[in-house]
Formats: sequence, C-alpha cells, structure tokens
Amino acid sequence: MSLKRTVARKVVTVSLCAIVGFAGLAMGQAPQASAAKATKADSIIKLGKKYLGVKYRFGAPSGATSSFDCSSFTQYIYGKYGVKLPRVSSSQATKGRKITKANLKRGDLVFFKSPKRTGNKIGHVAVYLGNNKILHSYPSRGVAYSSLTGYWKTNYVTARRVL
Repeated sequence: MSLKRTVARKVVTVSLCAIVGFAGLAMGQAPQASAAKATKADSIIKLGKKYLGVKYRFGAPSGATSSFDCSSFTQYIYGKYGVKLPRVSSSQATKGRKITKANLKRGDLVFFKSPKRTGNKIGHVAVYLGNNKILHSYPSRGVAYSSLTGYWKTNYVTARRVL
C-alpha cells in the first residue's frame, strides 16, 4: 500500500472519529432538560425523606411540618421547589399531565382510591420514587415508604407528572 493511501486512510479514520465524537457531544446536550427535571425530582424526594416518621393528621394545615396528611405532604414538598399544588388529593389529581403506570418516573404523583369511597374517587396521593416505591403520609405510619404492591397496587387509580 502506498504512503499516500495510508495517510488518506488515517485522515478518513481520524475524521470519522471526530465526527462521531462531535455527534455524541451534540446528542449529550439533549438530555440536560431531563437532568434538570431529575434534579428537581431528586430534591423534592430528598426533602420528603427528611420528614420520615412525622405523624399523620387528617386535615393537617398547609405549611405545617409537625404533622401531615397525604396531600398536605405533597403540597408542602413540591411547593418548596416552586410547584404549586392544591390542598386536597382529588384536586392535585387534575394537575400536570396524565401518566400511565408503565411510564412512571421519579417525582410523579400517584393517586389511589380510598376503600371508604366508591368507584375510583381519589382519596390518597404519594410521590413515586422509582423501583415500584412511593413516599407518602398515611394514618398508620405517618410519612413512610411503601411498595406499589398489595393494597397500593389494588387501589391505584392514576398518576400525574407535575415536574
């Protein structure tokens, strides 16, 4: 093989590597919007975790941190990051964009029916953490983690993306 041909191949190879590298860099820019959302979701979840064990109180007032019900909890932690939510879970279920259960992401709100209510009337809200886990406030444990299995799977109604 001639020297010219060898040099030409190396130039082509280096050029292709540069093009692929620059394309990769350009493609790497697009996920930044998602990263910003993930950061906000992570911040909200991190704040929520600070309240693990705080007691449940039905009708807990907005802004109070000595006790929470499910919707005052989500209203408080999302509100700290600029996401305004109504006070009650059924109203929170009308905000944002509807998400299928298969497309849940960290920071999505998940809604459940109450066994005391008929049909699919919303009676509870939680924050989706990923890996089939939620963070919420409920009577028997206060602010706690739960798995989207058993009771929570049976009573699941819908989810909304507000971030």
